[in-house]
Amino acid sequence: MDSIKNRRTIRKYKAQDIPVDLLNDMLETSFRAATMGNMQLYSVVVTRDPGMKAQLAPAHFNQPMVTSAPVVLTFCADFNRFSKWCRQRKAEPGYDNLLSFMNAMTDALLVTQNFCTIAEDKGLGTCFLGTTIYNPHQIIEILNLPELVIPVATITVGYPDESPAQPDRLPIKGIIHQEKYHDYTPEEIEDIFAYKESLPENRHFVEINHTETLAQIFTDIRYRKADNEAMSDLLKKTLKQQLFDK
Repeated sequence: MDSIKNRRTIRKYKAQDIPVDLLNDMLETSFRAATMGNMQLYSVVVTRDPGMKAQLAPAHFNQPMVTSAPVVLTFCADFNRFSKWCRQRKAEPGYDNLLSFMNAMTDALLVTQNFCTIAEDKGLGTCFLGTTIYNPHQIIEILNLPELVIPVATITVGYPDESPAQPDRLPIKGIIHQEKYHDYTPEEIEDIFAYKESLPENRHFVEINHTETLAQIFTDIRYRKADNEAMSDLLKKTLKQQLFDK
């Protein structure tokens, strides 16, 4: 419980490898996560080779932890394995559709979170790379992923070489809804985001980016509408390419 409450994103790692047995044990334990119909619709690609990390780096916007971490894990939504088993047992699978991708993606993300919790409890540090679904086509090619397999999460993992401040979180009163969803009034929005906006680092962020509000950092700089639409189009093409949207 302490490791969950105190978790931090770690981007700098010691030059210390992770033993194969330890990594496999953590992964095997993470596979106890809930799964759709007990089908285990995920695969994990373990990358240790520096050359392979260098190939993956551009797909993750060359974030330095991709090449500096001892291990990079790519968690994939995978209906390939299960579909092949079905055909070998005279059963015709019908999993080349969006719903099946969503089921497999959910399976993979549950395992991903399990792994991060386990790794942090073992004294390791992790960083979740959201860039995986920005450039899935590149990762598919580099990792030789077949049809019905799509990468949905990438984790860098290693022994921490930093201890960054824990990032802020919204108050629970702004997230928990009792019985039914209670939509937010303007006054409630002000209250929920007040602490985040008051933090010196966020105020400085606004200042150096020459924006009027912190929200504009997200809408105008970090997660722009044009970028979201372009990457959404790419994701749709990738789903079709991998036979999840025929």
